[in-house]
Amino acid sequence: MPRRLSVTVEHFPLAQEFRIARGAKTEAVVVTAQIGDEFGEGRGECVPYARYGESIDSVREQIEEVRAAIEAGASRERIGELLPAGAARNAVDCALWDLEAKSNSRRAASIICGSAPRPVETAYTIGLGDADSMGAAARVANRSLLKVKVGTADDVGRIRAVHAASRHSKLILDANEGWSADNIREHMLAAAAANAVLVEQPLPAGDDAILADIPHPVPICADESVHTADDLDKLVGLYDFVNVKLDKTGGLTEGLRLVQRAHEMGFGVMIGCMVGTSLAMAPAVLLAQVAEFVDLDGPLLLAKDRSGGLVYTDATVSPPSAKLWG
Repeated sequence: MPRRLSVTVEHFPLAQEFRIARGAKTEAVVVTAQIGDEFGEGRGECVPYARYGESIDSVREQIEEVRAAIEAGASRERIGELLPAGAARNAVDCALWDLEAKSNSRRAASIICGSAPRPVETAYTIGLGDADSMGAAARVANRSLLKVKVGTADDVGRIRAVHAASRHSKLILDANEGWSADNIREHMLAAAAANAVLVEQPLPAGDDAILADIPHPVPICADESVHTADDLDKLVGLYDFVNVKLDKTGGLTEGLRLVQRAHEMGFGVMIGCMVGTSLAMAPAVLLAQVAEFVDLDGPLLLAKDRSGGLVYTDATVSPPSAKLWG
């Protein structure tokens, strides 16, 4: 029986405006691929990202370009050859993982995880704002792990304010490429003074050679500078961690490869996300079982998640149910 593919675009309003160094958004717009056969339906969700030259239309077009191959039964490995790393391949790859689990009556977790998956601690994100508002947001959030959006020419006040408001919290500072050679040293010292546990992508991708020549009083994590395992060699000596996002790797298949290779090379691993629903987070929760840091709070930023979404309890997120994914 041939497969069936459907591609839909869905809009999920955010609970409040979410701002980072390169802009703000008020809704999550996602593309969902659904692939069905005689055994059931598999789903995968992606979030197109303009930073990587993606749009809703371009992602839909990429998926349509491989429709014939998908409906003829192409494997995940074949899709990896036909589509580049990115959001479109992520939606298809994760839909195929979900479909395979249903076809074999075997949970994806039993293939991916060496043992039964467990709830994992996830960061909660504080969007970019002025120092007072970010401090207030950190105080209200009251989480054990906070990811704090920074990335301006002067973030020292923001860092101090968040630290003062949440001294019990571990802080990840995410500059989204917003710092420069002129201010990175000052910001790194402020991060250390705030007892931050990680600084994420402080400099623009491609302009990060300076990281080899400055102290790392706080470990530095690559985000925009790493997409797949093939990027790792150029990061040696610059970064301590890598942020693995399925919308960058092009799905769980490459995500697994990237995590394994990163650990083999001595990098720590963070599992991150774009702002999407629980369907996008579900496969990443399985990948997060072996990560040092996890940032899968996308659904917590939405006004309303999908029905049957992931269960968030205090600072943790639980593995997906079979009904949601995998």
